[in-house]
Amino acid sequence: MTAEIESLYFLLVALAIGLMIGVERGWQERASQEGQRIAGVRTYGLIGLLGGGFGLLAQQFGALVLGFGFTALAVVVGMIFLAKQQQEGEWGITSLVAALLVFVLAALATSGEVLVASSTAVVAVLLLSYKPQLHGLVSRLQVEELRAGIKLLLISVVMLPVLPDQGYGPWEALNPYRIWMMVVVIAAISFAGYVAIKIGGARRGILFTGLFGGLASSTAVTLHLSRLGHHNHGVVSVAASGILIACGTMFIRMLIIVGLLAPSMLASLWPPVVLMALLTYAPLLFFHRGNAGKVPDASSILQNPLELKTALTFGAILTAVMLLSVVLRNAYGEAGLMTLAALSGIADVDAIMLSLVGMAEDQLSARLFVMGCVIAACANSIVKGIMCGLIGGRALGLKAAGPLVLAGISGVVATWLWYW
Repeated sequence: MTAEIESLYFLLVALAIGLMIGVERGWQERASQEGQRIAGVRTYGLIGLLGGGFGLLAQQFGALVLGFGFTALAVVVGMIFLAKQQQEGEWGITSLVAALLVFVLAALATSGEVLVASSTAVVAVLLLSYKPQLHGLVSRLQVEELRAGIKLLLISVVMLPVLPDQGYGPWEALNPYRIWMMVVVIAAISFAGYVAIKIGGARRGILFTGLFGGLASSTAVTLHLSRLGHHNHGVVSVAASGILIACGTMFIRMLIIVGLLAPSMLASLWPPVVLMALLTYAPLLFFHRGNAGKVPDASSILQNPLELKTALTFGAILTAVMLLSVVLRNAYGEAGLMTLAALSGIADVDAIMLSLVGMAEDQLSARLFVMGCVIAACANSIVKGIMCGLIGGRALGLKAAGPLVLAGISGVVATWLWYW
């Protein structure tokens, strides 16, 4: 592509960005008479070309030219909006900011960042077009929910990235980043479950939490829904359904991870894992539909939006398990590996499974690989069943613990029989 054609392509992208935002702004002000709108589709398109032109000039004469262009546009557009405010008494500056954004994105496109500029423009159009929904969301937001969201951002966006992703302590067994990642996952699932229940109601919100939370951590979902079922007996059946959906999703996630990272082991792993998944999903057909009318209103089960104390406690338990697991691995051989799988499965399946995937590259036998994965999944299922009974109460334990324990034991027995 020659330089002239490339510059023309960048200018066309800049024009498209201006037209896209201009169409949305024009539609929002479609009720205004001709001549009363400060900027329409054509104006935004021209601002896009203006920003693109200054972006090309900046490549030849320096970034100072781009700064002068942006300042001049900001002064002109600002004076026009100020005059409109004095005439009509309106203080909205959304269109002003949109015009300046078009200039910046257009200049960014001509610098070669076409994907970033166009993607940002699409996000800007979405924000502009969803004004009523966003304002309604803010008006319904409670102070506890706002503080919970800020805390979640603090532990995930601020604290997590600065933690070192390497081992410390005896045998370098403790990884601060991975431990805190589990704390973030548990807290995020708690918050997501709260939001899902508030938006979709008790039944759909709990099932949504189970389905998508299971892709991250079925143990965290079990912990959260067990606590929910303990405090709200009317949602026991739906909570059990959400737990079983999350735990069944864990088995599907195992197959996906192994299929991507160790495809040679997938043929040996899928039969027992699919068996465990089917035994986990099967009870949903029997007791979920019979309790459709017994779910209380969502407002009666919504509690703390962010179970941070529970997440921190679980992180401490995970730390102890990680340390003990490494001790056993260094002290024993094959038996230590299976013990390690069982102990690791108490808290999480992914850690031991990823370790076994790494060992598979060093000629780990399919028998040990499958047995390790299945034992970890069995231990995890049994522990989650115990959690259901101890935390959620007898009713939840009867509905969810039985299938989980049965699925775990069946997987181990089937694997042992196959390789025996």
